[in-house]
Amino acid sequence: MASSLLHFGSIVAGVVGSVALMGWLARVVFGSARLPTAVRRLRPAPPAPAGRPLELVAADLRRLGSQLARVPAGAPMARRRGLQAAYDDVLVEAARLLQVPNTLTSAPPGRARDVERLRLQAGLAHAGLAVPD
Repeated sequence: MASSLLHFGSIVAGVVGSVALMGWLARVVFGSARLPTAVRRLRPAPPAPAGRPLELVAADLRRLGSQLARVPAGAPMARRRGLQAAYDDVLVEAARLLQVPNTLTSAPPGRARDVERLRLQAGLAHAGLAVPD
């Protein structure tokens, strides 16, 4: 009697264990369970983005361009220069993302910088970015 009970218990344990193992394997295959650390393959982390997405840079260009165009005539010169500097920074960032060569940061203030800004706007437009005038 004891041996048949032991035999029956081992059969039940084997069935329950194999069902549990099949359930765990199904979870591993379909992704809801994790493999033990020793079995897991180590995947390299995805590379971090180099900067802001182009969509955000383009939105900043539009926003700063419209603010710069709407500076009232009696506004302080510091406001206009600050907006122009911010606009130039975003232009250079867009040029870096689209790999458009530029010398805007090294151009001296005045007409030379204005010409380089126009050249860079045309280069970005040629690269497919809608740049406000």
